[in-house]
Amino acid sequence: MRYGGTRALTGLDLAVEAGERVAVVGPSGAGKSTLLRLLSGALTPSAGSVEVLGTDLSTLSGRGLRRLRARVGIVHQHLELVGPLRVVHNVNAGRLAGWPAWRAAWSLLRPQGVSEVSAALQQVGLSDRLYERTDRLSGGQQQRVALARVLVQRPDLVLADEPVSALDPALAERALALLTAATAGRGGTLIACLHDPALALRHCSRVVGLVEGRLALDAPATALTPADLAEFYGVDA
Repeated sequence: MRYGGTRALTGLDLAVEAGERVAVVGPSGAGKSTLLRLLSGALTPSAGSVEVLGTDLSTLSGRGLRRLRARVGIVHQHLELVGPLRVVHNVNAGRLAGWPAWRAAWSLLRPQGVSEVSAALQQVGLSDRLYERTDRLSGGQQQRVALARVLVQRPDLVLADEPVSALDPALAERALALLTAATAGRGGTLIACLHDPALALRHCSRVVGLVEGRLALDAPATALTPADLAEFYGVDA
């Protein structure tokens, strides 16, 4: 993957099986977010191919791409929430790709699936914020709204870019446990960029490390220690 004359990813050959929980680690600028954007279809590779859920993304457009995106849940690094909308609408956004246009439009007037949204918000500790404007929440609360959005979607694949960066340690543990449980119970897959070695090793079954856009580590989490990962994060073990 190139951005102009800059190579973000080079010679990357990676396969992830259904049901795996993969932590993607590495220093800033290693290409972690670029990898997730390729898997989500937000970017097209400069060379090579990307296959997600058994489909080459380059063969999809229109309805086919929409169907695939309904099966992929994304926790963006910058959350991608609509601040002026109520929390219920931002959480329901996780289901829009699977809804007909009329239902999505009607839901803005009369929110659909409120019981499922309430249950997801309760799981992330925001049960009392269902109808609050999203831009009135703190950064950590907004990050939990983004997690709830994925929980109601129930996707086959979750792509999470630093999904707990704004949360305190206890909430970070719970949030990652929810993400892994949301996928593991149905044979789904989790690929998450994480900056905390301990979290990566506790919640993921496999660790993939990128350095300067190249694959520098690929190992089972059980074979690694926080000290083994420290050089990829650029922090003390």
